[in-house]
Amino acid sequence: MSRMPDQPAFAVAQPTQEPYAKGMLDVGDGHCLAYELCGQPSGLPMLFLHGGPGGWCTSRHRQLFDLSRYNVVFFDQRGCGRSQAQDSLHCNTSAHLVADIEHLRQHLDIERWLVVGGSWGAGLALAYAAAHPRACLGLVLRGVFLGRASDLHWFFQDLAQLLPDAWQALAQHAPACADAHTDMLHWLAERLLQGTPEQALAAACAWETWESAVTERRPVAPRPALPTGPEARALLNKYRVQSHYLVHACFWAEPGLLAQAALLRDLPTAILHGRLDWVCRPQAAWDLHQALPGSRLHILDACGHSPFETPMARALADALALFAREGHFKAWGQGATSLLAP
Repeated sequence: MSRMPDQPAFAVAQPTQEPYAKGMLDVGDGHCLAYELCGQPSGLPMLFLHGGPGGWCTSRHRQLFDLSRYNVVFFDQRGCGRSQAQDSLHCNTSAHLVADIEHLRQHLDIERWLVVGGSWGAGLALAYAAAHPRACLGLVLRGVFLGRASDLHWFFQDLAQLLPDAWQALAQHAPACADAHTDMLHWLAERLLQGTPEQALAAACAWETWESAVTERRPVAPRPALPTGPEARALLNKYRVQSHYLVHACFWAEPGLLAQAALLRDLPTAILHGRLDWVCRPQAAWDLHQALPGSRLHILDACGHSPFETPMARALADALALFAREGHFKAWGQGATSLLAP
């Protein structure tokens, strides 16, 4: 979701492995999805859903998974990353993404797969599973994002209480929002979707710096200069797609994802969330756990939003190893005080 700072390799990183297959899938509406398959072709099928909206898969994501056990499908969502689009915002809604995922499953001739998603990807995983429960072996959801109005208000407004200096740096780009009561999201979205190229790029950089500060839980230095060329185009596209989704409440119709989750009571589901996650509040994971009978919730005390923080990477690896052995999460966390079951 945010600009990735220079970081040492996380302690539980899996060995780097190149994809054994890559492809482009035409899903219509002027969109072609870039996908790759990693691991063992005969392994347990897994789908990884990246964050965002507007993010993409990287080689670092592969290091989160034991590719000796799983056959992992990575793809860049509609209008994102290496996927191709005549217009990244055209026919780009959560319903389109859910249809794309199912199209990809059928294209790859996979009967059922474990769906793993983090942040925005966790919400998308829920939406997909609700629409296609028979295609899912289970869910592993990290840093849950539900896209509610309260979630967006928290990120763009209420967080000013925890990062007043970083928020003030953001508000300097939006004088009308400097009192923390005007809607920062819509101000940024207006610049990104309707402003001049210079206004749009400045808004994208300001958003990126704020997002990085929230992820790292401290102010971060802004870029010394506005990016140019492919880097500028990638940054603009990321935050244009993100604006498009967030100002439309992620296109998740009322009553929202929690109501859909109640339909998944028989689907093995593990929920992992950092107690120090400032991007997506732990309340979202708690609310999902309450709405999803049979789910297992693991709140990690010394962990924030990034999947690459060692406690989160280790918890994710443990959950996936258990599912590979057992096909469920019923025994997950026996003896662990931070795991909550129904």
